[in-house]
Amino acid sequence: MPRTTDSPVAPGSSRLPTLTGMRFIAAALVFLHHGIWVNVFSDKDVVSFYHDLFITAGHVGVSFFFLLSGFVLTWSARRKDTYKRYLRRRIAKLYPNHVVTFVAALLLVATSTRLYQAIPNLFMVQSWFPVYSLLFSVNPPSWSLACEALFYVAFPLLLRWANRIPVEKLWWWVAGVVAAVIGVAVFAQVVITDGPAMPDGQPLGLYQFWFVYALPPVRALDFFLGILLARIVINGKWIRVGVLPAALLFVACYALAGQLPYVYGLNAATIIPIALLVPAAAVADINGWRTGLRGRFAIWLGEISYAFYLVHAIVLIWCRGQLGNPQGWSTPTGIALLLGGLVLSVLVAWALYALVERPAMRRWSRPRADRIASGPKVATSAEAGQSELAGTR
Repeated sequence: MPRTTDSPVAPGSSRLPTLTGMRFIAAALVFLHHGIWVNVFSDKDVVSFYHDLFITAGHVGVSFFFLLSGFVLTWSARRKDTYKRYLRRRIAKLYPNHVVTFVAALLLVATSTRLYQAIPNLFMVQSWFPVYSLLFSVNPPSWSLACEALFYVAFPLLLRWANRIPVEKLWWWVAGVVAAVIGVAVFAQVVITDGPAMPDGQPLGLYQFWFVYALPPVRALDFFLGILLARIVINGKWIRVGVLPAALLFVACYALAGQLPYVYGLNAATIIPIALLVPAAAVADINGWRTGLRGRFAIWLGEISYAFYLVHAIVLIWCRGQLGNPQGWSTPTGIALLLGGLVLSVLVAWALYALVERPAMRRWSRPRADRIASGPKVATSAEAGQSELAGTR
């Protein structure tokens, strides 16, 4: 019999394939956002339309992945796990892909990188500094790994804290965290100076952008929100909001984000529908409902999404440099080039996943004694944590 949304659920008792499938959609939104910066269109009206349509897409992808990280890690948490074993799995998942793409970026697209940029990037601490050339150094999307690193280190403590919250008060905490996310944007707009300007032309100050979008402790609000929502689902306290209503609300808020001051579009404008969409998809999977994202191809795309996240900007920047023509191309040609970049990024991500990510998980996610005792078993997607940035950007 299918479980109901008002019945408690054992953590990890069900795989969440829809959330895996959603990961690639979020990663594709990040790809489309970065398509703005490679300038493939020559028609100024098309450039303006593309910019307005996808400028918020990358921000949404980041918020989705940060919240998803907290949700899935809570869902798959092991009762008898040790902190050392847990952290070992996180590092084995996160770091090998980062190192490989770090080197690839230095060789292909970031050849003028200086040591003060490379070292913080390599050790995933670049997001702690409000310096544009450092924040987006080497492989630009890797800034978010500095946030994920903090999340992973702090997760056991945050989970213990969340577990102490009475079940009947969980929704009040969710409301409080959402209010805090919105409050961060308000604070940035009212209190933080709007200078210096963002070098890439985004219409807000660098310090405003960094504080709202990139500072790891601030983005931990998204992560903690995911933890709280997972506890709500686990304890059978989910409200009856399905995937379709949550998706429609997301579309409405996405459109609204373009009408608000830019600082709100970084996270605040879309945090509520994302906070509804992730647990709604999880509940759909728990109950075995169709979502359209549970097929083998969708799951495969979700599984390579972390690799996709880390390679797509390198592919876009390198290909753009090889093609030349700084004035851009006709609209049909520009669309074809973006689609080609998307396909190529998927293929490169597949290779990274098959040759680096999975072997690294086999080799390093468990101590050698455990591997010998149980054989060369690869951790399941739940154990590995479906949370890592399929890139988020």
